Amino acid sequence: MTLYMFNVDKEAGERQIYHRYCMERAAVHCAHVFTTVSQITAIEADHMLKRKPDVVTPNGLNVKKFSAMHEFQNLHSTNKVRLQEFVRGHFYGHLDFNLEKTLFFFIAGRYEFMNKGADIFLESLSRLNFLLRVHKRDVTVVVFFIMPAKTNNFNVETLKGQAIRKQLWDTAHSVKEKFGKKLYDALLKGEIPDMNKILDRDDFTIMKRAIYGTQRQSLPPVTTHNMLDDSTDPILSNIRRIGLFNSRTDRVKVIFHPEFLSSTSPLLPMDYEEFVRGCHLGVFPSYYEPWGYTPGECTVMGIPSVTTNLSGFGCFMQEHVADPAAYAASPPPGIYILDRRFRSADESCNQLTQFMFGFCQQSRRQRVIQRNRTERLSDLLDWRYLGRYYMHARHLTLSRAFPDKFKMDPTAPPQTEGFRFPRPSSVPPSPSASVHSTPHHSDEEEEDDEERYDEEEEAKKDRQNIKGPFTGGEVPHGEYGSGELQH
Repeated sequence: MTLYMFNVDKEAGERQIYHRYCMERAAVHCAHVFTTVSQITAIEADHMLKRKPDVVTPNGLNVKKFSAMHEFQNLHSTNKVRLQEFVRGHFYGHLDFNLEKTLFFFIAGRYEFMNKGADIFLESLSRLNFLLRVHKRDVTVVVFFIMPAKTNNFNVETLKGQAIRKQLWDTAHSVKEKFGKKLYDALLKGEIPDMNKILDRDDFTIMKRAIYGTQRQSLPPVTTHNMLDDSTDPILSNIRRIGLFNSRTDRVKVIFHPEFLSSTSPLLPMDYEEFVRGCHLGVFPSYYEPWGYTPGECTVMGIPSVTTNLSGFGCFMQEHVADPAAYAASPPPGIYILDRRFRSADESCNQLTQFMFGFCQQSRRQRVIQRNRTERLSDLLDWRYLGRYYMHARHLTLSRAFPDKFKMDPTAPPQTEGFRFPRPSSVPPSPSASVHSTPHHSDEEEEDDEERYDEEEEAKKDRQNIKGPFTGGEVPHGEYGSGELQH
């Protein structure tokens, strides 16, 4: 139902938190200045606490901590290789897809199945799998769910896969050493070695044993751990419903990692920042999110992400990215904003499916450009800029508490002269001399490299399509002030 039909007193009483609600409402009305973190929570506060926030204070990030300067494209390439190694082990025996044409999507956060949008994400993945199969796309999507749940240990089959991968690597390395030595000796003698004799019977026996060890009767596991509530777990139950079991015909593969990532893990030894940099797209279709740091962290690391207009971050970016359509046929700026507020669940699901399918159709070149554009948006989230809203709230508080000593115009916006728009084209996000961000690209993608890409022109478009900051006084009226927030 819509928020204005919500009987706050009745609902608080039924949940036996009426005393807490009264304390919160009293605190709000007694405060000199009332702030909230986003436009979404501002609307809620207006209807539930009966006071409009004086200042919206968005959450920022220490962009310098995540800044990799010209290296963020190379970091993506390096960490993507580590994810590819994990996938090789996890899908041993079923690795019939091209890893160089495999995209890594992920969702991460607290295990709140509906609030975090895992329900709509799974349904969209089912539809994406259908589209990729119908259109016979050679792209494969591996999707990671990083959400902590109750487990008792690693899945034996998952650990076995990583052990087999390592064993195969050791086998290939030993055969390569012998092959290289024989080739070296033959060349020193001035001979072209007989390729039929350069590998002896023992080498073939070792390789056949290694291949036999990769045979697998079962499908690759969906989860990396033994779940305590396997039969009732929401993610696993929905995976069973939509039938994404990592079969050979599926173009969308699912890996549920029910623990937060750690660089000391024997399974996937990567910390969260390394993991994010190695992925291609973060998907966070939240149904309720006061702010939402995960897509913001993706942005400052140059990784495109999906957010919604029911999250504080999504509303913030919607305010600042003026016109994504102005980019014409080029990739969007790296923030896909899903409409979960004014569309039905099925319509939102179709929109998310189209976002992901469109991303799968991009060439390697387009994905590189999109990562450049995403990284340019990181300045919008810097505390050096967003901290000014907090300073404005403090000055407003002092002027109201001590009007004789502190004077200021209550409608004046916070000072933002120090805000930097995305860096100029003279400082490109990724130098042309650096290594390829995706090694061994296909011949089809070679043709895409001939596409004209003017860094200065693209940076100019970005600057034109990033709006100035909204004022720090009242919550903006219009679209966000109508009180039609859906719940």
